[in-house]
Amino acid sequence: MTRGELFDPVFGAERLSPALSDRAWLSAMLEVEGALAHAAADSGVITADQAVAIASAARDLSGTLDPALLGVEGAAGGNPVIPLVRHLRAACARAGVPDSAVHTGATSQDVIDTALMLLALRAGAVVADYLSAAADAAADLAARYRDTPMAGRTLGQQALPTTFGALAAGWCAGLDRAHQVLGRALVALPVQFGGAAGTLAALYPHGLDVADRLADELGLARQTVPWHTDRMRIGELAAALGVAAGAISKVATDIMVMAATEVDEVAEESPGGSSAMPHKRNPVAAVTARGATLRVPGLVSTVLGAMAQEFQRAAGAWHAEWETVTDLLRLTGGAAHRIAASLGGLQVNATAMRDNLDATGGMLLAERVTGALAAHTDSARDLVTAACAAGRSLDSDPSILAHLDADTVRELLDPARYLGHAGDLVDRVLASRSTTKESSR
Repeated sequence: MTRGELFDPVFGAERLSPALSDRAWLSAMLEVEGALAHAAADSGVITADQAVAIASAARDLSGTLDPALLGVEGAAGGNPVIPLVRHLRAACARAGVPDSAVHTGATSQDVIDTALMLLALRAGAVVADYLSAAADAAADLAARYRDTPMAGRTLGQQALPTTFGALAAGWCAGLDRAHQVLGRALVALPVQFGGAAGTLAALYPHGLDVADRLADELGLARQTVPWHTDRMRIGELAAALGVAAGAISKVATDIMVMAATEVDEVAEESPGGSSAMPHKRNPVAAVTARGATLRVPGLVSTVLGAMAQEFQRAAGAWHAEWETVTDLLRLTGGAAHRIAASLGGLQVNATAMRDNLDATGGMLLAERVTGALAAHTDSARDLVTAACAAGRSLDSDPSILAHLDADTVRELLDPARYLGHAGDLVDRVLASRSTTKESSR
């Protein structure tokens, strides 16, 4: 069993598992070696025939070399590239390629960092797709339930009325923003190529040309300078994934609370059961999305903490990134997948929303009654506060009806008449999405 087979499907990362596996790491490192050979040949550093042989040997090893063996062999040198290059040179030697033509001008960190950029770019595209699907589902809910009243809640208590459409529009806006932030981070992921100490001395005067050609070969951004110990791009990627996880967690938390038995305002299309309690309808997609996101802040912290790196090669801080960034991609992507599934089939109970609005007997809009009463008496707040404290209905309380008729009070207490700009906010979010999508075509 490989890493992730047991829990990745639970947390929504089954599509990301193969893209971030040890085999994927191995393949990406060998892909970098093959691309480096072609870049070196294009710059005149090695011959075209040598480049073809190196790339062919790298492809063959990608399917035959055992990642577990490479891990054991890499322990002595502190990274797997050292034995990887040894295996690649041995394979190339059988084709008559000299050792000097393989891994030319590169250091281990160049290969690992560039391989990580490839993995992040490809897995990140999957994460972005899931975020986009989740935002689309939230937008659909916002449009369908634009004017459906529900209780707004602050600090765990009912506050003033809002609409479910406005809540879903907020979810949509957050997910869209996370998608945009992640997209910018992915586009900026650069090649890493600096040689032993970041000067490309072994390839002078061809080093800069080889680095640019390597980036183009792999579809990565060109580097301005080698970034062996300047980890800004890694930090930006981690932060973008952290922001996305936060946006997902907010949605998941709302859904879990709204799906509680006592609230009953939403339910997932395919709720999970319980091994012991057959009556349970658990919002499992939202629960597992939140479970995945709870691990993300600690990983982001690890990456940001590892940015303090010394001189031209870090001792330990660089090593701390490899699995951390891989896990960040897996967890955030899985959470995005699960929340997209939750939102895509979310069942909305508008009746329960209305019942919950009525649960306080109109006290939800006591503030509005106070405002109307203030035009008739200086004791407006005291009268409404006393009625609320005594549990008396505001539309039948004698002290209030002495100044306002019952029909007026009932109208003031109607949540549908006090929704402010809830509908306008939905329209603004949906219009903004439409404009953004149109401009991106």
